[in-house]
Amino acid sequence: MNTKNLSSFFVGLFAMLLVACGDDKKAAQQGAAPPPVYVSVMTVKDTAAVYYEEYPATLAALNEVKLTAQVNGYITGVYFKDGSKVSKGQRLYSIDQQVYGANLQQAIAAQQVQETNLLKAQKDAERYHELDKHDAIAKQQVDYADAALDAAKKQVAASRAAVAAVRANVGFAEIRAPFTGTIGISQVKAGTAVVAGQTVLNTVSTDDPVAVDINVAQQDIFRFTQLQQQKTAANDSTFRLVFGTDVYPYPGHVYLVDRAVDPQTGTIKTRLLFPNKNGMLKAGMNATVRVASSAKTESILIPNKAVTEQLGEYFTYVVGDSSKVAQHKVELGQQIGADVIVKSGLQPGDKIVVEGVQNLRQGAVITTTKPAPPAQQKK
Repeated sequence: MNTKNLSSFFVGLFAMLLVACGDDKKAAQQGAAPPPVYVSVMTVKDTAAVYYEEYPATLAALNEVKLTAQVNGYITGVYFKDGSKVSKGQRLYSIDQQVYGANLQQAIAAQQVQETNLLKAQKDAERYHELDKHDAIAKQQVDYADAALDAAKKQVAASRAAVAAVRANVGFAEIRAPFTGTIGISQVKAGTAVVAGQTVLNTVSTDDPVAVDINVAQQDIFRFTQLQQQKTAANDSTFRLVFGTDVYPYPGHVYLVDRAVDPQTGTIKTRLLFPNKNGMLKAGMNATVRVASSAKTESILIPNKAVTEQLGEYFTYVVGDSSKVAQHKVELGQQIGADVIVKSGLQPGDKIVVEGVQNLRQGAVITTTKPAPPAQQKK
């Protein structure tokens, strides 16, 4: 064998040895199973979960009226302090009454003239009827007297109606509180010209209790109707009002459920009432209403950290035979602190992974025995 052939022989032999070593290494890697993943597990069970459903809410006055001028004129007086409490019937504004007072005197004078005419017509009719008894007057004259009396009565009635209308205008020149409540900031001041039916003077509203409106899904109508009908104890915390992270200290109750469902949204307006003795609540505020669930409802409650999300879907790792885990798709419900309610996907008695989820994959083998520290493993 020459030198060239000998070199080729050794090169081929070396290549075969490399391939053989690579195959042995790959086979060793494929044959060695990965070590079990250390995790913590828990057994799923039913629990009486008390949680809160949340609804966006808007605060409103239970009774609110915009005060509008009913006669034309100039404001001559403002008799309250902006934002103060007012009582029903309390005088709030006055409008110049000079013109309306003069019109009233004129209407009263016209009424008196018509009443005088009525008295004359009545006496004429009585006299003509007396003469008619003795055939001393023509029947036609008697008929004329009766017609004049009837016309005089109608004229008196018309003049009295005119007096009442003018007197009403005089009354409208004073604006009084329609009910007891809180008045806002005045939109006019003394000397401002106002127009009947157009100029808004102010707004009066009640503020204790305060109405809180929420939109409830139609499937919950029966529940809220029941809550409306049952008597509410003073310490009942079924309904709570929340502003950000602050919880209003006083509970509310259902006042009414609207007459019909909105066909576009599938919801129905429900009005709650909350006490407001300290004036903390203001109409127009936005808040959240928390409605406590029934404590008798059995639910599956698991830690949030046991749930993984993939493309908008939620999964948990369930421990099966041979300590292998499998992903189970779950439907989540209300979150309660660090836990979440599972509506479907798990059954009582299932064992799920709680800690170490990030190290798992489908079919992985797990262990709940904590591995020994590296120093002890070398020994």
